[in-house]
Amino acid sequence: MPELTDLSYVRALCEKYDFALSKGFGQNFIINPGLPIKIVDASRVDKRYGVIEIGPGIGVLTRELAKRAAKVVSIEVDERLPPLLTETMAGVDNFKLVMNDVLKVDLKALIAEEFPGMPVAVCANLPYYITSPIVMKLLGDRLPVESLTVMVQKEAADRLAAAPGTRASSAISCAVSYYAQSKMMFTAAPGSFYPAPKVTSAVVRMDIRPTPAVEVADEEGYFALIRAAFGQRRKTAANAIASGLSRPKEGIIAAIEAAGFDARIRPEALTLEDFAKIQAALADQ
Repeated sequence: MPELTDLSYVRALCEKYDFALSKGFGQNFIINPGLPIKIVDASRVDKRYGVIEIGPGIGVLTRELAKRAAKVVSIEVDERLPPLLTETMAGVDNFKLVMNDVLKVDLKALIAEEFPGMPVAVCANLPYYITSPIVMKLLGDRLPVESLTVMVQKEAADRLAAAPGTRASSAISCAVSYYAQSKMMFTAAPGSFYPAPKVTSAVVRMDIRPTPAVEVADEEGYFALIRAAFGQRRKTAANAIASGLSRPKEGIIAAIEAAGFDARIRPEALTLEDFAKIQAALADQ
């Protein structure tokens, strides 16, 4: 089998199957031979594991995962890719391709069917245009998985790995931190991909917590509060929450002060526990 990171082979393969990379699907194939090894190292999967991959492309990361894991199930939405994967994954018997949009897949059912009795991990070079919805589905569905290891744009990775209560935090930082402990693993230069994206990429590992980081009575309301707080970054938390939740500003300020914070506090200064206190104070009004 030729090296799947060899650019001349990638081009010849695409030409053979009349395959043009799609910007709409955010396709950037890995052509740095050391990169799949580093990504799978970061995932820490071994022969005990079942692995879900999202967006296998031509199978560069998939082949490395299949070498190390018990079984790999790759979910792909681009109907043009199966003939290429049939060629590149020939002879790999612990690999299965599922053609579907990952946002529409019942992942709990897939895990129960494909990985009975196995620890499960997600490892993927995610399509950059849809990083946040995919990560939120993987976390919010409360899947029986141990970790997510994903390659994303560096800017998105910074948000996924930022701790709530720090300058870099955002609504997604808070959501990730609620469900998991996240860590930036390493970066990858644009030249590691074909075609080369305009930005640096990075790998983030998220270890799923056995229980959420904070206990809240109304999870939906909690996340609505956080989304509202970060909805207008240049505003104080009080202004943003009042606007985002369509509630009188006076009541929001009263709740923020009742929770023990200055009315002018910015959302990025608030931790998960702080948001829980404000939510409880709002509920008491």
